[in-house]
Amino acid sequence: MERIISLLPSAAEIICLVGGQPEMVARSHEDDFPSTILKLPILTKSKTTFTTSADVDRQVTEALSQGTSLYDLDVDQIITLKPTIIVTQDLCNVCSIDLVSVQRVASKMNPPPEVVTLNPTSVAEVMESITTVGGAIGHEEAAAKVRAELEGRIQKCVDVTVQAKKDNPDYRPKRVMFFEWTDPIYPAGHWTPEMIEMAGGVHPINPPGIPSTRVSVEAVAGIEPEVLIICPCGLDMAATRKEYDFLMEKDWFRDLSDKATTVALVDGNQMFNRSGPRLVDCTEWLVMLLHDRPEFEPAGFPWERIK
Repeated sequence: MERIISLLPSAAEIICLVGGQPEMVARSHEDDFPSTILKLPILTKSKTTFTTSADVDRQVTEALSQGTSLYDLDVDQIITLKPTIIVTQDLCNVCSIDLVSVQRVASKMNPPPEVVTLNPTSVAEVMESITTVGGAIGHEEAAAKVRAELEGRIQKCVDVTVQAKKDNPDYRPKRVMFFEWTDPIYPAGHWTPEMIEMAGGVHPINPPGIPSTRVSVEAVAGIEPEVLIICPCGLDMAATRKEYDFLMEKDWFRDLSDKATTVALVDGNQMFNRSGPRLVDCTEWLVMLLHDRPEFEPAGFPWERIK
């Protein structure tokens, strides 16, 4: 039996979904789904403290400019646990512990654990991550089954859009502005614009596969968004509502909101910003939102409609 450490929330979700939870021996502080893993030892701690979006951006910018990691890693506990596999990422040093720190620890261990690195930037690559993790932990068959089921659900979402275009020769995708961070403004990046397109929308400010980069208020206004989705990375619904309230204090956002046909808040800690299986739930939710298809809304999806 393997001894698995997850240092990435999406990795923990995949490990559990393919049947590897009994082999998990520890997790990162951000690994909180499914709730059955919460009893496991925590190996990381964030050096930043959330106050407001603008202040967190300042903390992150200062740390990165100094070459400082945003997270502490409990090296002694990792060594004591004697893991055989550590699953982590190298896509975003802001989101989780950086790969170099993990590799440094692994190299000091005897025998060294296998370090599995996940770096998906598209929906297809997220699906491939399931195969990668399943293979690494010896659950290939379960991973193949999970992946096929998830890909089938994705195809049903795409089929809705295809059918909508067939039924309406004048079909025009709704322009979506997805806020991955609110101050400064970072629109959705990587897989989320792709999911928006799969669900029948378009994300003009940032196309699929491109990392999220800071944009101006003028750029946001320039796309004339019809749908506003506020889903700040790492923030739960309570914190997201507060960020929305801050946005509503700004003239430019009130103007956007007045002109938009739809305004929605989403739990940015659980949804969209994790490159894991629940991105399929998010795609289904987008179908519900953009096509008014309530039957596609996943049960218990954490969101709130403002407009």
